[in-house]
Amino acid sequence: MEYFNWILAFHVMSFVSWMAMLFYQPRLYVYHSENADNKGFVEVVEIQEYKLIKYIGTPAMWATILSGLTMIYLKYGTAIPTWLIAKLILAAFLIAYHFSLEVHRKKLKENPHYKPGKFYRFYNEVPTLIMIGIVIFVVIKPWQ
Repeated sequence: MEYFNWILAFHVMSFVSWMAMLFYQPRLYVYHSENADNKGFVEVVEIQEYKLIKYIGTPAMWATILSGLTMIYLKYGTAIPTWLIAKLILAAFLIAYHFSLEVHRKKLKENPHYKPGKFYRFYNEVPTLIMIGIVIFVVIKPWQ
């Protein structure tokens, strides 16, 4: 189990990278929707949106999932504690949120007025709330 800490370190780095994308991608959507009439700007933002989710966010998500599942297998096997089940449920919401960002990206590309910037400002807060729950479950470990 000496390599467990290496897997944990990789998991934390992957999670941080994934969260960075989850925080920034909706901000790009704010810029995209609020500057929809500026064609040159929108073209640049669309490239940023695509590259951020495809080359940073999605690989970081899969690295987080795979390293997390590996740690669960190594540490708990099938006897998964309740706090970890709660954390996994929140992680499933983050995964769903991730895929929803891809849906929004494609719809914004088709129609830059799809949703107003105000919507994306609110939507940008969703991963923060989920992350707070995940950190509490991991650090405090309620229902141990």
